[in-house]
Amino acid sequence: MDQINEMAIICPVCHNESSAKSITKEIEIPHFGKVLETTIICNNCNYKHNDVISLEHNDPAKYELEITKKTLSSRVVRSQSATVIIPELGLKVEPGPKSEGYVTNVEGVIVRFEDAVKRALNLFCDTESLENAEKLLIQLEKLRLGKIKANLIIKDPFGQSNIVNENVTISPISEKELKSLKTGFNVIE
Repeated sequence: MDQINEMAIICPVCHNESSAKSITKEIEIPHFGKVLETTIICNNCNYKHNDVISLEHNDPAKYELEITKKTLSSRVVRSQSATVIIPELGLKVEPGPKSEGYVTNVEGVIVRFEDAVKRALNLFCDTESLENAEKLLIQLEKLRLGKIKANLIIKDPFGQSNIVNENVTISPISEKELKSLKTGFNVIE
């Protein structure tokens, strides 16, 4: 049985001492292993932070699945150290120091890319960038609706991610490729 732990904490945003709580739950995800789900919620400023941390270590791995109408509901577990790529659309998200793990489905990954492109629209003023972003949003919508196909690739240097589908291809990551992957962790040498 899963155990949920709740603890009152000081909110990291508004610093209120009595309005935030940290919730942790260790769960077993089929085809993946044990993870720790963490959530911080503040009732004062509405801050919310979620993370999924793998409690097991695996070999570096690359997970690849063709995105089709049938695979949109496939479960995706992305660790905080994984790179997510849709090469046909030129999309790539690499982990950074504030990267979070998450559990979603393939459609949810596409929605995350759509949200990121929409946020980027606010950063650019030039016509070419705005037009490219709009074209990309159209392609992402077609992909999310199953009207076009592409590949979802997750590269995880710690092998803690997964795509749960019988057609997923899981392959090792070469030493050369492993050296070029970001982990999201700051390393001091």
